Amino acid sequence: MLLDTASLYFRAFHGLPDTLRSPDGTPVNAVRGLLDFIAKLVTDYQPSELIACWDDDWRPQWRVDLIPSYKEHRVVTVSADGPDVEETPDLLVAQIPLIRRVLTAFGIPIVGAPEHEADDVIGSLASQATGPVDVVTGDRDLFQVVDDARGIRVIYTARGMSKLEVLTESVVREKYGVDAAQYADFAAMRGDTSDGLPGVAGVGDKTAAGLLATFGTLDAIIKASATRGDGMSESVRAKLLRAADYLAVAPTVVAVVCTLDLNAPDAHIRPLSPEKLAAARELSVSLGLGGAADRALRALGNDLPQAEAATV
Repeated sequence: MLLDTASLYFRAFHGLPDTLRSPDGTPVNAVRGLLDFIAKLVTDYQPSELIACWDDDWRPQWRVDLIPSYKEHRVVTVSADGPDVEETPDLLVAQIPLIRRVLTAFGIPIVGAPEHEADDVIGSLASQATGPVDVVTGDRDLFQVVDDARGIRVIYTARGMSKLEVLTESVVREKYGVDAAQYADFAAMRGDTSDGLPGVAGVGDKTAAGLLATFGTLDAIIKASATRGDGMSESVRAKLLRAADYLAVAPTVVAVVCTLDLNAPDAHIRPLSPEKLAAARELSVSLGLGGAADRALRALGNDLPQAEAATV
């Protein structure tokens, strides 16, 4: 199971009140919510391995160089000496280091990659896995990694943790009218305002899906737009030609990188040693994580007294 960690902790932060605090007053709503998400996911889907995938660079410069508007609307600080800073509530910023500490203490490895987003880490780990993979995310971009033959599916969180959707190839096709392998091309044409991708003006979901049904790939669509006829209306052809510069770079920006050489850790879910379990529980008490910490520890195979596990 590969977690799109930022997607989950943002959801946790906005889903729980920031009045949930540690004894020293630090907000811990995102930490507690994330632990409860992990407890539910591990309990319901029973993965044998679990990795928290991390945004080492949430807005890689190589993507920005190709499409300057990429995630531009989320930037609050641009620094010549470092990466752009994403707009994040201050009460969440304070919790991100705590999330890393807790995940490590609970035995959940964190994997990131320089100059790449968590999506790229997920794509690479999934493509290199030798067994089935569940990708947990609220990001539609990762629909492109769904692969029934390899047992890769997406557990989609956009509707909330009580209404999780499991996306296989048939579900992607039913929702969008394209194969999962075509999803990146589909997304490039349609665009995505949440990522600052303009798309092709006048080409929405239905037109993009229709073009892919006829031509198969974006490359083939672009080639077909170069000549009149060939199964493409003049109005659509004109729209594609006007977006030629965008279409020349958009596939690279939208495509999840699946070729990163990652030193994947041992991510097998197993009980912590007595010493590490004691340290994890001491950390959870010091941060005021309450029952969320116990539920996650129990889901991860640790034997805790039932009365303590029920602590709110």
